[in-house]
Amino acid sequence: MSFLDKSLQCSDCASTFTFSAEEQEFFRSKGYTNEPKRCPSCRQARKSERPGNGSYAPRREMFPAICAQCGRNTEVPFEPSDGRPVYCGDCYRTLRVSR
Repeated sequence: MSFLDKSLQCSDCASTFTFSAEEQEFFRSKGYTNEPKRCPSCRQARKSERPGNGSYAPRREMFPAICAQCGRNTEVPFEPSDGRPVYCGDCYRTLRVSR
């Protein structure tokens, strides 16, 4: 079966994009039955919004802290509150095991 380039309209930005014969062959080889509804740039933008799935998840914000047990500088994924001890990864693991 021979494919021809098609012009499609993006459902997100309404721009016209080309669904090439090569892309159509690829879609067929993967068993896809629907044509793409987003242009390549909108597809990429949507893909980058999803954590995981082949893209890198956004880096979690880290906060500086001093370990209450060993006194080392460390970073934790939450904002430390006054009066509550914060532990580095090594000390936290030893405390978890001893409980």
